[in-house]
Amino acid sequence: MAELSRFFGIVIRMFAEHGGRHHKPHFHAVYQEYEAVFTISPVEILSGSMPNKQQRLVVAWAEIHQDELQTAWQSLDSGKKPSSIEPLR
Repeated sequence: MAELSRFFGIVIRMFAEHGGRHHKPHFHAVYQEYEAVFTISPVEILSGSMPNKQQRLVVAWAEIHQDELQTAWQSLDSGKKPSSIEPLR
């Protein structure tokens, strides 16, 4: 598990599962007791739930950083640690 970013109480993480069930590039967003999984392209919620305000913040952040998220996914898939991604401010 790699933490990519943290902003407004939201933690963005990505998990590596070499040869596993993760086929579509995605990331996990955690806010308090909520967790949701978002696809990278297009940015949309895949599973889980999150309050609307935080979900909108995650989507906005992910749209700004789609290329970096894709690079992070490729890094993890090849066994490398991904770089951190700038938080929303």
